[in-house]
Amino acid sequence: MTEIRVLTDEAQYRAHNTLFRRAMHWGPPTDEQWPATLPSYESGRVLAAFEGDEMVGTTQSYACAMVVPGGAVVPHAAVSRVGVRADYTRRGVLSALMREQLSTLPEPVATLRASEGRIYGRFGYGLAGRVRFLRIDARKAVIPGSPTGRVRMLDPDTSDKLLPELHAEVGMGRPGQISRWPGWWARALDRKTEAENRVTVVHSGPDGDDGYVCYKVSEDKDFKHHMEIQDFACANADAWRDLWIYLTRLDLVDTIEADAALDDPLHWLFEDPRVVYTKDVYDQIWLRLVDVPRMLAARTYGSADPVVVEVRDKLLPANDGCYRVSPDGAERVEAQPDITIPIDLLGAVYLGDTRFSDLAAAKRIEGSRFAEADALFAGPVAPLCSTFF
Repeated sequence: MTEIRVLTDEAQYRAHNTLFRRAMHWGPPTDEQWPATLPSYESGRVLAAFEGDEMVGTTQSYACAMVVPGGAVVPHAAVSRVGVRADYTRRGVLSALMREQLSTLPEPVATLRASEGRIYGRFGYGLAGRVRFLRIDARKAVIPGSPTGRVRMLDPDTSDKLLPELHAEVGMGRPGQISRWPGWWARALDRKTEAENRVTVVHSGPDGDDGYVCYKVSEDKDFKHHMEIQDFACANADAWRDLWIYLTRLDLVDTIEADAALDDPLHWLFEDPRVVYTKDVYDQIWLRLVDVPRMLAARTYGSADPVVVEVRDKLLPANDGCYRVSPDGAERVEAQPDITIPIDLLGAVYLGDTRFSDLAAAKRIEGSRFAEADALFAGPVAPLCSTFF
């Protein structure tokens, strides 16, 4: 019989990490890697499934915060390191882990990055945000005009101290963005295993520091130089433009690769918009509404007549019921529903990446008045989460 336990000490955390990495077909953490990995384990938030004395499954979460449409910031659980030992898959181990985790999370919403797209819908996670993978031909990338602010390069020690504070100030501008916890920074700034050869530059405008970018440049066998943008955050359009001017005017760079929101207008910066090529669009944010009443009340809504949405949640039945959504907010009601939707698909529409009418066209939801629901849940910008976990 599968038993779910909360892990409490370093030896258990390392076994947890080893099992998860094996499930992803990676080797166990090395002695060099482990000191940087250990701070990413938070007491009380690490779960493992056991069959007798054998650990056979893992999951954990990180306490942070997330931006929702309208700009409110709510408590959020970043779920990660979900894995089941290969000889115990398809025996209910993952279901037991997910059920225990969701029933005990103190945060009203959780997100994860899915290794496979078919896994998490049955646990109430919906695809709520996507990301574009871009390649830029730096040799032809011409941005007309001059910078309006100042860009300065930081030494590693200064970067380590400044970035956590600066990200908290400028990195939470879009729905879906999440705050970063101390264990995240411990790994990201570890120069032995993750941050070798990384460069950090900060932008300053009239009111002080308002953006930054971290990047690495590598050289291939043909002596071509390729830049990878690892972290990019800014508070305004001037900082965004100035940082891209800096990146595209560097010497000895042939291509630049970066992630961007679906509606990022990067190509309009350049004299030739074709220098920006979209390599792929991939799912990014998988969102699980843990407390539906709280999360529906947390965000703002567009202009449309009210719609009554019936929610169905097999794992957390306290969320079941009808909710009247209007430009003034959302509340639970006793009324006939206009739309009936399962919890995973409510997660999919929550940040505005997906429309009710698209789900209806695909025969995934039932009801009427989808146009009004689309208008209510639409957001002014596409969601994005720049923090990988």
